[in-house]
Amino acid sequence: MSDPNALDQAALAPYLEAHIPGFSGLAAIEKFKSGQSNPTYLLTAASGRYVLRAKPPGQLLKSAHQVDREFRVMEALSGTAVPVPKMLHLSAEGSPIGRMFYVMDFLDGRIFWDPALPVVRGNDERAAIYDAMNATLAALHDVDVEAVGLSDFGRPGNYFERQLARWTSQYRASETGTIADMDQLIAWLEMDMPTDDIRASLVHGDYRLDNLIFAPDQPRVLAVLDWELSTSGHPFADIAYQCMQWRLPHASGFRGLGGIDRSALGLPSEEDYVAAYCRRRGLTGIGNWTFFLAFSFFRLAAICQGVYKRALDGNASNPEKARTYGEAVKLLSHFAAELIEKQS
Repeated sequence: MSDPNALDQAALAPYLEAHIPGFSGLAAIEKFKSGQSNPTYLLTAASGRYVLRAKPPGQLLKSAHQVDREFRVMEALSGTAVPVPKMLHLSAEGSPIGRMFYVMDFLDGRIFWDPALPVVRGNDERAAIYDAMNATLAALHDVDVEAVGLSDFGRPGNYFERQLARWTSQYRASETGTIADMDQLIAWLEMDMPTDDIRASLVHGDYRLDNLIFAPDQPRVLAVLDWELSTSGHPFADIAYQCMQWRLPHASGFRGLGGIDRSALGLPSEEDYVAAYCRRRGLTGIGNWTFFLAFSFFRLAAICQGVYKRALDGNASNPEKARTYGEAVKLLSHFAAELIEKQS
């Protein structure tokens, strides 16, 4: 059975040479194992190394897998305080692989897949890595959206209302069975929706440690990756989404920080991390924290359901891993239900 994610090197090579200045001699294409949404590939050529990110093949949910959106936001952020790879080409019509893709520079750095940072020596560097991640998030939320040409990047109105409607729709479209905790979570979020405080910024949508590339020899962020879910929205969505990691179990596929001695490793507590973010942005604190966390659990669960459905349909980027996402939906919605129950 052929791999639906495989790329036709013979068709791709002349196209890239014609559309990317200096590109020559495509020698190898290797698909990265990570990532469940848009398959991503390392291109090795005589002219250097590049990264290609494409829509997955097959029938896709409406408004999902917007690689053109990723390309646009990273191109717009070039030259700001938010580090991103250099964008080289977006292929839409006439794509030689039959689906939309973009190509960007390859950056040689470190990606930390385990948030406990066992590969890092010393608590000082671990603390510095988390602080750099925090500073980059604050810098993102300080970007002048209009100045970088992204004033039309999101819709007006209550961000969380829009997002709840969108992800509820996506969840229902990919639903494979009834999950009581998920249904109750959606109902609670609808009932406890906070009043719109008109805060707006560029939000990443999937801001976490393994979506950052760090310099090989220092705790400095070289690039923020995976902008598919980015939009103009509420900055507290990003900080709450990231802080889920403090609550997810480490001994699981989620690789969270729950159940480990964070202090002994030099890692910040959730409270300290949020406080550092607030200091950087001139905030006195974040209200409605339970809502923002519960919403983050809901949205991640909806995303996981979509991945699981694609696995069943046979067009997931990493099919074996994607099949485990069905159980992840149940766990995430259960975590959110427990969080809500503790507040009541």
